[in-house]
Amino acid sequence: MRVLLKFRLVIKTKKRTKMIQIKRAYQEAGEKDGYRILIDRLWPRGVSKEKLKIDQWIKEIAPSDELRKSFGHDPDKWETFQTGYRRELEDKSELINMIKKLEEKMDTITLIYAAKDEKHNNAVVLLELLNKREDI
Repeated sequence: MRVLLKFRLVIKTKKRTKMIQIKRAYQEAGEKDGYRILIDRLWPRGVSKEKLKIDQWIKEIAPSDELRKSFGHDPDKWETFQTGYRRELEDKSELINMIKKLEEKMDTITLIYAAKDEKHNNAVVLLELLNKREDI
């Protein structure tokens, strides 16, 4: 009498969690930040390169000087700023795709910005767009 044994090999793989997040330039850099990208046109005041610890500076993805100045970080102008910045980002698809490709290689990407207002700034708009965008 033969006994036939069947084995099934189950390999568990840990699925890598991909994440893009935002953080102020004046907050301490941390291990969980992953790949840090400064997305402002201007370098944050009073912050050294050593303290900021960025991996890349993509100033071209920042809002235009005209849009930034007209917004002036006034929450009452937030809707107008968002619309204007989204319109500008339509012409920057190469840079957006570059960030999305980096997301495939890195577990975490942190977009660094200097604005005091954590709810009304260019990083919020860019993060929202990146999270919606599928094509690379």
